[in-house]
Amino acid sequence: MTGDVWLPIPPDEIEGLPKGPDYRFWDGAEDFPADPADCAFYVVPYMKPPALGQRPLPRMSSVEVVQTLSAGVDHVEPGLAHLRPGVRLCNARGVHEASTAELTLTLILASLRGIPDFVRAQDRGEWLGGFRPALADKSVLIVGYGSIGAAIEDRLEPFELARVARVARSERTTARGPVHPLTELPALLPEADVVILSTPLTETTRHLVNADFLARMKDGALLVNVARGPVVDTKALLAELETGRVTAALDVTDPEPLPREHPLWRAPGVLVSPHVGGPTSAFLPRAKRLLVDQLSRFVNREPLRNVILTTGATHV
Repeated sequence: MTGDVWLPIPPDEIEGLPKGPDYRFWDGAEDFPADPADCAFYVVPYMKPPALGQRPLPRMSSVEVVQTLSAGVDHVEPGLAHLRPGVRLCNARGVHEASTAELTLTLILASLRGIPDFVRAQDRGEWLGGFRPALADKSVLIVGYGSIGAAIEDRLEPFELARVARVARSERTTARGPVHPLTELPALLPEADVVILSTPLTETTRHLVNADFLARMKDGALLVNVARGPVVDTKALLAELETGRVTAALDVTDPEPLPREHPLWRAPGVLVSPHVGGPTSAFLPRAKRLLVDQLSRFVNREPLRNVILTTGATHV
C-alpha cells in the first residue's frame, strides 16, 4: 500500500505494527507531521477537542480510513463532510468496555451508599452513620445496549438485582434476555430504581433525557450517565434535582468541562466525575492492540473491524 498512517501514539511504542506504511506521529500539535493529502489511515487524537481532531480532514484527500480511539464518534462526524465518498469511519469497540463498566458500577455504588457524604464527613472528622440504599434487590434499566451496555450488565450480575431491563435503538434478543426498542422506554422508566445511560450521541438520543423522561422516573431513582453529556437536557435535570425527587451520577455533562460556577456542581444529590470512563491503565494496551489489528487488516486489504459508517453510505 502507499500513503501515510497518522498515529496519536508514537509508532516506536506500538509493537507489531505491519511493515509498509510510513507512520507519522500526530497528537494534535499545531504543525502537521506531513502533508495531510498523503494520509491514507488517520487515527484521531484521543481526548482532544473535536475541532482539533477534525482540523486535518479537509486536506485529507487520499484518506481511506478514519479511526477513533473512543467508543463514540460524534466528535469527528461533522468533519466527515469534507471527505470523498467511500471513507470508512471506525470506532474503538473493545477498548473502553472494561473501564467504562467499572466506573459505572463505581458511580452507582458510591451514590447509593453515600460515599461522597462520607468523604466530606471525614474531612470534618464526623462519624456519619445511618441506613443507606443497597444495590441489591433494585431494578436497573440500561439505555443503550451495545458492547458497553452489555459489559455493564456483566458486572451487575453478582449484585442480586431484582431485574435488569435493556433498551436500544432496535429490538432484539440476547443470551441475557430481551432488548426493548426505544419506543418502549416510557413504559419501562417508572419501574427502574437505577437508570444507566450508555447510548451513543445521535440526533435521536440528543436530549433523550428531557423533562418528560425525568418525570416518568420513579421517586428516589438514580440516573447514571456514562454516555455523552448532551444525551441529558441539563436544564430539565437541574429542575428535577432541585426537588430532591431523583439523584444523579454523571461522568459526562453538558457543557463539558463543567464551568466552575455551573449550578450542577452544587445541585442536591449529584455525584460528578470528570469524564474518566475511558482513560485508565486499561486504555493504552487495548488501544495498541486495536491499532495493530486494524492496520494489519488495512495493509492486507482484509475487512476492518468496527466500521460505523462509510461516507456516502450508512452501515447498521
